[in-house]
Amino acid sequence: MSNSKTPSSLPWWHPDQVARRRPALEARARIVAAVRRFFTDQEFLEVETPCLQVSPGLEPHLQAFGTDLVDPYGEKRRLYLHTSPEFAMKKLLVGGLPRIFQIARVFRNNERSTTHHPEFAMLEWYRRGASYLDLMEDVEGLIAATAQAAGCPVPPCTRMTIAEAFQVYAGIDILATVDDPANPSPDPAALKAEARRIGVYVGENDSWDDAFFHISLDRIEPRLGEDGPVILYDWPASMAALSRRKVDDPRVCERFEVYWKGVELANAFGELTDAAEQRRRFEHDMVLKERLYGFRYPIDEEFLAALELGLPECAGIALGIDRLVMVLLGAERLEDVLWAEVATVRAFSH
Repeated sequence: MSNSKTPSSLPWWHPDQVARRRPALEARARIVAAVRRFFTDQEFLEVETPCLQVSPGLEPHLQAFGTDLVDPYGEKRRLYLHTSPEFAMKKLLVGGLPRIFQIARVFRNNERSTTHHPEFAMLEWYRRGASYLDLMEDVEGLIAATAQAAGCPVPPCTRMTIAEAFQVYAGIDILATVDDPANPSPDPAALKAEARRIGVYVGENDSWDDAFFHISLDRIEPRLGEDGPVILYDWPASMAALSRRKVDDPRVCERFEVYWKGVELANAFGELTDAAEQRRRFEHDMVLKERLYGFRYPIDEEFLAALELGLPECAGIALGIDRLVMVLLGAERLEDVLWAEVATVRAFSH
């Protein structure tokens, strides 16, 4: 009697599913090995930091998994599974380490799609005394090394500013829509008018950032990386996150993202080292999170103390390993390149 179940209805551990994914999983192992060789050849030190943190990461739209740490006396302390190992790794930079990388398990709640999984593998690396331009060189070398391990050719990376991308793909002068580069929440009126002009939906209560992402998701991201990886750099200053502003153009910050075949692979910063400015941004983002979602996460005071002690000039980047493997192998969804899946609602019966 034949099995009537389709491959997508079978659990990840079923022999048919493992057999179907095995070529991709073996390629994944080669790609991860190539990642480690790439960094050890450049004298980076591989580090490991805890998943449990006081603060999971403070991006306004990310949601974390929380848990209680119970000490031997029954006292509870609220902790979170990190959304990135960034805070801990920067503390190690303050401690004196010059070049570090980590392949970490990270966790993001309320995310699941063909390119999202609630637990995934993130590669982060940091260079002391380096700029975000140095990280662009790293990205180009890493993609070439992993493509060779995967057995596929890769065209060279191209570089494009955010302003160029909005002009080319949407016909919008994005920086002209910012009323004040120092304002973390620019007036959205001008950008929303531009979105409506080109036929992109924006809501009545949408912020400038909301309008930015509506336009990007509709007109820009699907076009990025059709012919090879694209480094999209110099983001508007209001979207600096943990990056610093450019000295020669305060309208933008030292940030770039990497796209390939319409998939976002990486996010990089010339790192902000000013503790007071970082606190201001954290507090602004948590006010926004509470307004949007009704809760906030605690600020990692130890991280700010480390910045005050002295985070050296540095640059850092986070890259999704699962997505990189997916794009290199031409897979249609993340689950096709994962060893195992987080529990799903899918039922399996004999």
